[in-house]
Amino acid sequence: MLASQDASDSQPRPPGRGPITTFSRTELARILSLYGQFVATGEWRDYAIDHLKDAAVFSVFRRASEVPLYRIEKRPKLAAKQGAWVVVSMTGAIVKRGHDLAQVLRVFDRQRLRLAAE
Repeated sequence: MLASQDASDSQPRPPGRGPITTFSRTELARILSLYGQFVATGEWRDYAIDHLKDAAVFSVFRRASEVPLYRIEKRPKLAAKQGAWVVVSMTGAIVKRGHDLAQVLRVFDRQRLRLAAE
């Protein structure tokens, strides 16, 4: 899929409500694959998906009752400027931002290598 198509994934909503931003099937598959690897190591235990007007958010939790460890956000309005993809830590700090989902998710590679060595 072209980046321009991915950045504008908005689905129509019922009358009276504007379009929402969603993840494409390939984007969600890539995120869930990463999620599965961390679940297998016992680091992550739960997730939530929110489709909002201006963003699609995949939140990762260590426990369901906590604040998210990370949020993987798709913000199509920022695609031309800073990149549509952002990983945000539990403190609200932006860990990685970019135009390509695969490149943004590489921020977790170091963490994955550390867990594999343990």
